[in-house]
Amino acid sequence: MLTRRHFITTSAALFSAPITTPVLANSWPTASEKAAWDAQVTPADFDLETSNPWELAPRFLPQRVEARDNLTPGDIHVDAVARYLYHIEEGGTAMRYGVAIARGNLYEPGTYTVRRLVEWPHWTPTQSMIERDPENARWADGMEPGPTNALGSRAIYLYVGQRDTYLRIHGTPYPRSIGGRASSGCVRMVMAHINALYPNVEMGSTVYLYSASESVISTG
Repeated sequence: MLTRRHFITTSAALFSAPITTPVLANSWPTASEKAAWDAQVTPADFDLETSNPWELAPRFLPQRVEARDNLTPGDIHVDAVARYLYHIEEGGTAMRYGVAIARGNLYEPGTYTVRRLVEWPHWTPTQSMIERDPENARWADGMEPGPTNALGSRAIYLYVGQRDTYLRIHGTPYPRSIGGRASSGCVRMVMAHINALYPNVEMGSTVYLYSASESVISTG
């Protein structure tokens, strides 16, 4: 199991998905549909660090923080204790976003590789998801993309080697779940936030999901 180490240097207080398969869908949204949906999930006069129509706790709003200089730009680190995702930037900084993680023992700490990036993805529940929640059976053949789709506006697909883990970092139609343990394995983000992160994520980047069982350790 990947153990957590405190990897970000910041003076801010550090207290602060559904698993899917890549569906071979019959239809994909057009560019105009994607643009319309993006506008629908983005607040008017949107400012990444201050807009908050979702009434998130302020600490979950995105902000740029200082990062340790031994971290690789482009990598993603998810602090399961504080419910933060950090995207490491050049120059010793990182963008920090509030997230929700998986319920109970569904969270899977580990080291993963980004192998697929999709705008407005389809979603299909796994058999285990249907067994845990029979309501998901109605989507056994897949849910079409759109603002109510379980994966939201963007999905970052996590692999181990060439094996799809069915874990994703994705948008959610339930933004008030941010800061909690809500998903079936994935890392959830506000759709407007993952829309900002997404174009900066590169194929082949490494994603670290840290253990949810360890305490936050301040490094000053």
